[in-house]
Amino acid sequence: MDAIILQILNGLDKGSAYSLIALGLTLIFGTLGVVNFAHGALFMLGAFCAVTVQRLLNLSYVSVDPTRKDFLGNPMKVETPYVEHWFGPEFGATLIAWSVPIALIFSIPVMAFVGWAMERGLIKHFYKRPHADQILVTFGLAIVIQELVKHYFGANPIPVPPPPMFQGSFDFGALIGFDPGTIIYPDWRLVYFCFAVVVIGSVFAFLQFTTFGMVVRAGMADRETVGLLGINIDKRFTITFALAAVVAGMAGVMYAPINSPNYHMGMDFLVLSFVVVVVGGMGSLPGAVAAGFMLGILESFASMNEVKSVLPGIDQIIIYLVAIIVLLARPRGLMGRKGVMEE
Repeated sequence: MDAIILQILNGLDKGSAYSLIALGLTLIFGTLGVVNFAHGALFMLGAFCAVTVQRLLNLSYVSVDPTRKDFLGNPMKVETPYVEHWFGPEFGATLIAWSVPIALIFSIPVMAFVGWAMERGLIKHFYKRPHADQILVTFGLAIVIQELVKHYFGANPIPVPPPPMFQGSFDFGALIGFDPGTIIYPDWRLVYFCFAVVVIGSVFAFLQFTTFGMVVRAGMADRETVGLLGINIDKRFTITFALAAVVAGMAGVMYAPINSPNYHMGMDFLVLSFVVVVVGGMGSLPGAVAAGFMLGILESFASMNEVKSVLPGIDQIIIYLVAIIVLLARPRGLMGRKGVMEE
């Protein structure tokens, strides 16, 4: 039983990342009708926002400390981070230790600008073009972003530690009545799941209970009619694209301590997230979230040694296998709108 609960937790962890990326993908497709293959790159840029903030906070200068000697008796050279010099050793060290939450705040305006620039500079010219053209141009953009990140940050993964408070593990087994120590789970992975729930809930509340959100939902259903009412739907869709970019970027920032950022992590998640979107239903936000968590849990169970011993390699194909079955039975996906992907 403890192994099952552990796999569910692992599945929720993976499903959180899938759902957050798929949420933005679906939001963009549902509003703008654009298949955005650069969305994974936005997730990756978010992770490198965490790397950038970490490096900025660790910028230091070298000084000579006459009170400390090396093995030859010479005064030692000491590196002191600027934030410790400006704000004091204790507060400066705290800022460095909490670089990920700081990067989360930093990423919001950065990713909003990136999303706005992408939509205004490129995506808007492909609204009425075939999906094949959209895929080609956004995939090309993703490769350009990926290579730029590789050039400036290198090809190797860059570790980003979580805040010290969350570097340990949580005894989940003791919480639910099992023997202490039977189900131990990393604190930051639980934080990531809670973060995903809050972000997903906030996006749904924004779309459901605000005037802006209601206009966007109306535009998803019938863009032309909303435009005829005199509403500047294009401006709202630009903001929606920026919002989707912010969600992807925040997801990347928080995922950085779980999986050390590297230049190809966006592509790794993009393919799986598109499968999630298709299974959930193109244009269906609840479908994207539900499919993300469902496929994350299925992938987690498929990675168990007991399962792989019976079905070798099943962990590599389980998501695609489920996608084939769902699409054969229901081409529009689990919660897709009628007529979408059914022509």
